[in-house]
Amino acid sequence: MRLLLNLIWLVFGGLWLALGYAFAGLVACLLIVTIPFGIAAFRMAAYALWPFGRDVVQRPTAGVASAVGNVLWILLFGWWLALGHIVTGIAQCLTIIGIPLGLANFKLIPVSLLPLGSEIVDSDRYLPSRV
Repeated sequence: MRLLLNLIWLVFGGLWLALGYAFAGLVACLLIVTIPFGIAAFRMAAYALWPFGRDVVQRPTAGVASAVGNVLWILLFGWWLALGHIVTGIAQCLTIIGIPLGLANFKLIPVSLLPLGSEIVDSDRYLPSRV
């Protein structure tokens, strides 16, 4: 089922979103100071290309540098990437078949706004703790 959803995702929006992340990564890599943003953008491009079966978790070792970097990320790249997810998610939710794809877009909004200090893991390997 994941493979089918990922293939449908790739055709109906995933490729364009991944290209948006890759473009943000290229722009960020132009300046030496923003290379960590570029690396995060390329990591998220891979996630936006094939999101089903993977989750985003917060790294426990993320510190103040990640928080400051996330503020800069939001100002430079995050707001328009999140806007792309919102618009694409709403468009995909207009059809019954597109609802899972739209929900996946909405799942990508937090990581598009705050990529530093988070990690993309396989859903099979990561089991969130239940309280």
